[in-house]
Amino acid sequence: MSRRGWTYFLAMAVIWGIPYLLIRVAVRQLDPGVLVLARTAPAALLLAPLVVAQRQLPALIRHFKWIAVFGVLEFGFPWYLMATAEKHITSSLTSLLICCVPLFSVIAQRFGRTEGGVAPRRYVGLGIGALGVALLVGLNLHGGTITWIGLMMGVCVGYTIGPILLATKLKDVAGPTVVMGATGFVALCWIPWDLAHWPAHVNGETWSCVAVLSVVCTVGAFLTFFELVKEVGASRATVVTYFNTAIAVVLGIVALHEPLTVGILVGFPLVITGCVFATSSPAPRTSPTTLSTAPRL
Repeated sequence: MSRRGWTYFLAMAVIWGIPYLLIRVAVRQLDPGVLVLARTAPAALLLAPLVVAQRQLPALIRHFKWIAVFGVLEFGFPWYLMATAEKHITSSLTSLLICCVPLFSVIAQRFGRTEGGVAPRRYVGLGIGALGVALLVGLNLHGGTITWIGLMMGVCVGYTIGPILLATKLKDVAGPTVVMGATGFVALCWIPWDLAHWPAHVNGETWSCVAVLSVVCTVGAFLTFFELVKEVGASRATVVTYFNTAIAVVLGIVALHEPLTVGILVGFPLVITGCVFATSSPAPRTSPTTLSTAPRL
């Protein structure tokens, strides 16, 4: 991989590794629905000039139905569920549970027949990853944790279906156009809820977290990932998933003093190994539109 490729790769590992920490801090003061609006509205506004400059408004209007559906599945309910879960479980556990997305994708490919046949090594990876998730969840299970883990599985379902829509219904639409339309639609949908749940006071730390989540971890992340896919290809680019998860776990333990549990020590290596096997089969070349095949925040 070229120096330019490594630069994009490391940038993405950090950009998609820090949101779990930032969400954990932000939900101390913000309702999860307010956080969704605060993340999506600025992203849509920042991307709007780019979409206009690229003369993509006709494409946005023509494909708006599927862009809206994509927004709901990729941003609307996953970000609400994730923020709700992070009120009750650690950012480390949250980031690890997102590793289920590649495993869910293998299942979706098998039953949806969205690509060719599933190679045997991918089934091996699916089994290893499932064991890792079972140990991760089982060894961290206590009290009402199962409810919040269930919410995270809902997030993984949304993150699994989103890329399928990109590859089938939106493959001819520019990435920034899809993200701008999707975030804008989601922001508008959350306004009624947020009017009733807007906080009376929000400190500077919380707003700083929201700003980084919206500008860096949404707009910056998607635009950077476009360049990464162009530079190294889609299959290599998705490997960033494993690195950003590791960064998220370390940040949670170091910055938020979250415990390094037995579940993490035992389940984490198995989940990562399973994901590597499950996603390592050669895939056909894809366009930058398929950027969402890696878990994102």
